[in-house]
Amino acid sequence: MISDNSAFDDFIRDHRWAVLTHLKRDGTPASSVVAYAVDGDSLVVSTPGQTQKRRAFEREPKANLCILSNEEPFNFVSISGSVTVEREQLEGPTRKVFESIAAVGYPMPENLSQWLIDGDRVILRLKPENIHAVIRPR
Repeated sequence: MISDNSAFDDFIRDHRWAVLTHLKRDGTPASSVVAYAVDGDSLVVSTPGQTQKRRAFEREPKANLCILSNEEPFNFVSISGSVTVEREQLEGPTRKVFESIAAVGYPMPENLSQWLIDGDRVILRLKPENIHAVIRPR
């Protein structure tokens, strides 16, 4: 479980896209759209290792991940916490991300191990510390 609220957890598991926000060197926020997956009690994102967000999280490991619904009433779950950058044992968490986005046309690479190497991929692992949400009935 990510939260102690089952409605929040259901929402997190039922969606696949989020906005990940980190702090740039000058302290201003920067955001990007990412695919994510639940991995135990954390959330994982696969990203190329040379991205600004990877460097930012190594410098300042605080993040916010805002998971949005795809239609009105535009519900969301916003999760803030600490991020660790993982460079080893990437296949398991990366598989979870691809399983999450497969239904919308993003197939897993045929040779995942090589794809991870070629893309210099890392896993960003968000450990939730604070969660708030707005989930309205349809």
